Amino acid sequence: MKRIALLAIAVAAAPAAAQTPVQPAAASAARAVAVDPFVTRLRDAALKDDLAYDITEGLTTEIGQRLAGTQAEARARTWAVAKLKALGFRNVRIETFPLPVWVRGEERAEIVSPFPQKLALTALGNSGATPAAGITAPVVIFRDYNDLLAAPDGSLRGKIAYVGHAMAPTQDGSSYGASGAARRVGPALAARKGAVGIVVRSIGTDNQRLPHTGGTNFPADVAAIPAAALSNPDADQLERIAARGRPITMRLVLTPRQLGQGTSGNVIAEVPGTDPGAGIVLVGGHLDSWDLGTGAVDDATGVAIVTAAAKRIMDSGRRPRRTIRVVWFGAEEVGVFGGRAYGSAHAGERHAVAAESDFGADRIWRVETNFAPSGAAAADRLGVALSPLGISRGPGKAHDGADVGPLFAQGVGAVDLNQSGLRYFDIHHTPDDTLDRVDPEQLRQNVAAWTAMLAVVAFAPEELRPGTVLP
Repeated sequence: MKRIALLAIAVAAAPAAAQTPVQPAAASAARAVAVDPFVTRLRDAALKDDLAYDITEGLTTEIGQRLAGTQAEARARTWAVAKLKALGFRNVRIETFPLPVWVRGEERAEIVSPFPQKLALTALGNSGATPAAGITAPVVIFRDYNDLLAAPDGSLRGKIAYVGHAMAPTQDGSSYGASGAARRVGPALAARKGAVGIVVRSIGTDNQRLPHTGGTNFPADVAAIPAAALSNPDADQLERIAARGRPITMRLVLTPRQLGQGTSGNVIAEVPGTDPGAGIVLVGGHLDSWDLGTGAVDDATGVAIVTAAAKRIMDSGRRPRRTIRVVWFGAEEVGVFGGRAYGSAHAGERHAVAAESDFGADRIWRVETNFAPSGAAAADRLGVALSPLGISRGPGKAHDGADVGPLFAQGVGAVDLNQSGLRYFDIHHTPDDTLDRVDPEQLRQNVAAWTAMLAVVAFAPEELRPGTVLP
């Protein structure tokens, strides 16, 4: 998921602003900007692209779910290498790295009293386990994460915490940052306050009885407790029961396991450039997925989009100035292990620009950049090249992408091509993340946008790398 989602825990952007595309920046509106016909030709041809869908279909059909550190993810790396070589990319390779491996087990819950009934839930990544027979305990209801934060130390001893929240769909996905605190840090906080388990309302905007998984984190000094997400209808039900004012008792069974040290890896391929000193343009997404669905929109479409765009540059008959490096990152979902491993292993290389596709495949509506001042003309050309696709320039500096975040910390330039998030969190991290949720026409618009971006950025004569670190 996007870096904004990982970092913006306490504050969400204003919804009204998030829904309205901004107008082109004044710099480009003040003067005519010429775009090479080569760029427009490649962009328009990409609107008929079938490769991205083919990659998405193949990965989700032939591999399926790809939980980090498992044999399924290893099979996905082998599949990716074969696909990238068959497409004609150069220097295709796998760079492995270690990581702790967590796997799901049995997951069940029911309200024992006052109104006995079953609940639909799923364990959060890194959840602790209950005994095989489960735990039965009183439930304490918290309206949101801040209410949990205010609970006195020790007040949850022997109890199961429930944490709700309100997550509304936004075009830029900003509501995920605010709502996600309940999942990311709520379980550790509840454990510190004595809870024997925690269930949170799913971090999602749907009304399906399909819970959303996702990672949580327990610091080294906090023992992991059983932690799960309730489907949104079941969270509604639990809150209605609580409104009756009677004590609630829940039985919870979660039996995930930590398997110890395992292996993941980044799959890398290249379109070699003509000028080694100009730096690398890295484009990527993540190969791993959660294990409930087949990881179609998160993130098979992401690796497919950037690969299809790079393939179009490779086949264009014109060699780019900058090497285009395509990276299918491993183990993003469970802690951005692939991005951090790549950033460390390649810190000595000169990267000019990095960009990541990890927000589904609905229409791109906004572009933002973070280039050196000398790259202003390139940013203007990019804005004009993307405008016919319905993409406007945003006023901010690009910074999105969990896996490319370590590169941004080294002063690498950035491009954000922001997809609409209005339906993304209906699907995100659920069993519904399957191929039928991918809209082929919107997927093609993504490929066209990324193709245009590479056709501008990889060939740009200007210096693009800002060399300064975003705060």
